[in-house]
Amino acid sequence: MKVLLIDDDKLVCSSLKIILSADHEIDVVGTGFSGSEAIKLYRSLRPDVLLMDIRMEQMGGLEAGEIILGEYEDARILYLTTFLDDDYIIKALHIGAKGYMLKQNYESIIPAIKAVYMGQNVYGNEIITKLPSLMGKSENANTMDQMGISEREFDIIQKIADGLSNKEISESLFLSEGTVRNNISNILDKLSLRDRTQIAVYYYKNL
Repeated sequence: MKVLLIDDDKLVCSSLKIILSADHEIDVVGTGFSGSEAIKLYRSLRPDVLLMDIRMEQMGGLEAGEIILGEYEDARILYLTTFLDDDYIIKALHIGAKGYMLKQNYESIIPAIKAVYMGQNVYGNEIITKLPSLMGKSENANTMDQMGISEREFDIIQKIADGLSNKEISESLFLSEGTVRNNISNILDKLSLRDRTQIAVYYYKNL
């Protein structure tokens, strides 16, 4: 798996390279220190995953990511930042980034990169819990009808987006946990998604 690493803090960049290179499945094919370098290096190296900071001098990661995704819609971009900023999270979702993680979660970086490489969306727990307050709630019955989503399934989607566990969903909707699990499986099939995180991201991006 080829990974391109972009961070304007050279010490952080060097440390991340050491951490990632310790995994035999990851090949750090390049490093850069600005959004403009990210664009140039992505074009030349075509990495499997771009791990990039957000706030950088010259050009930020979000601007660079938007340009890259405009040219390569299959680009897998995972943002790694110290900023739990509402506008940054919304922008990352809007442009189609595959993930948004906080730098202090070092133990989660390699699993997140591998998940993104496999096509999954990865947003840290801190981000998932903020999504309801960021995006609000809006029902879209027409979209649900088109996707074949039932009213019960839509209720479960909303609960997942609110961060509830299967047990909490079962208690709030007066369903058994088995029924909740079966409905989640149906939702994943109907929306062509892989996991609960993708359900939450789908809800706030599309509904």
